[in-house]
Amino acid sequence: MTHPASRQEQAQLAAPPSVSFWQAFLFWLKLGFISFGGPAGQISIMHQELVENRRWISERRFLHALNYCMLLPGPEAQQLATYIGWLMHRSWGGIVAGALFVLPSLVILIVLSWIYIAFGELPLVAGLFYGIKPAVTAIVVQAAHRIGSRALKNGWLWGIAAASFVAIFALQLPFPAIVAAAALIGYIGGRIAPDKFRAGGDHGKADQSFGPALIDDGTPTPEHARFRASRLALVVVAGVALWALPLGLLTLQFGWSHAYTQMGWFFTKAALMTFGGAYAVLPYVYQGAVSHYGWLTPTQMIDGLALGETTPGPLIMVVAFVGFVGAYVKALFGPDAAFLAGAFAACLVTWFTFLPSFVFILAGGPLVEATHDDLKFTAPLTAITAAVVGVIVNLALFFGYHVLWPRGFSGTFDWASALIAIAAAVALLRFKRTVIEVLAASAAIGLLIRLLSTQG
Repeated sequence: MTHPASRQEQAQLAAPPSVSFWQAFLFWLKLGFISFGGPAGQISIMHQELVENRRWISERRFLHALNYCMLLPGPEAQQLATYIGWLMHRSWGGIVAGALFVLPSLVILIVLSWIYIAFGELPLVAGLFYGIKPAVTAIVVQAAHRIGSRALKNGWLWGIAAASFVAIFALQLPFPAIVAAAALIGYIGGRIAPDKFRAGGDHGKADQSFGPALIDDGTPTPEHARFRASRLALVVVAGVALWALPLGLLTLQFGWSHAYTQMGWFFTKAALMTFGGAYAVLPYVYQGAVSHYGWLTPTQMIDGLALGETTPGPLIMVVAFVGFVGAYVKALFGPDAAFLAGAFAACLVTWFTFLPSFVFILAGGPLVEATHDDLKFTAPLTAITAAVVGVIVNLALFFGYHVLWPRGFSGTFDWASALIAIAAAVALLRFKRTVIEVLAASAAIGLLIRLLSTQG
């Protein structure tokens, strides 16, 4: 005797209803406010919502899109949202999905950056950041461990990581040069020893099924997602125009050497350097924003990363903090409009940082949809990811130095900060606590230490 399927099984067997543009709009807006946890957490949220719960896209199509996004410079979670939005509702669907992934974080960071720069000297705020800074150092160490454990699969890749550390720590070579050298090594190594440069996994097996999906394995590629040379040319021309026009207007209005114009140019280059995630490009941002341009101090850079960790959206949104602080402190619109100058800079650098991601998806999506096979030529990316590990270790040492010796090696060692950093590292690596939990606990401890030291 055959038993009828349960209501849940029947729901899974039925194809989901079509999704309107505005239904998708509300979901992408919600995602922009709940996308905590870095790229891994954000991708996990999208998988659970889009593949498992809503079944807007199948497991295999989801992973195929993710594999492409992982090959690109830029925030892969934001690019994945853009890709799925484009696949469902054409170009405007992709633009809305990608923009709403970023906009809530931008607004929140502008407000937090203003509070930080305007009230950062208050005992309450100073105490909170006293505890957060050593926790950020531990978070960067965790990032190096997480990426390294996945990427450094053999002696070749360990050697690339060690060489990149020496290049940036001892030789102080610029980050783009390290990326270019690693890509060249990967390209050559992929031909000489292909087994040593295979990408380490494809983000899971695409053999799970959660029932029929709106965009299923066998769903034909929609008409708008089919490759056309004319459409590719249109997207590229539009992307170049959307980049060149604002940069040209900034040059005409302020001059090429002005901070706003240089921010646009610098963060365009940074956007093309973000292979391996935000932690990979942070040393490049530090080299430019702190060492070269002097838009903010090393301590402010650490504090900005802490704010970026506590807000939804891509971690690379820390660039909005960099832009805000640089323009606010320098009062680029005059002393009476410091907030306006900072907010304008935050929006400006966000535009130039994320514009390439939209172009990559809208231009490359049809090429990816033309085949559902695995993507090729990943050896250079594998080598770049290995080099990123060495760069992140250097970043951890940089943060550790400024946190543990706030007045330099000639000053005293901050034992309280060291203990907070160790406790945060243990919580992250041993007990697998979330970044938000660790930052909250560290902030509370820092505030308590500051209050006790003031009373003493």
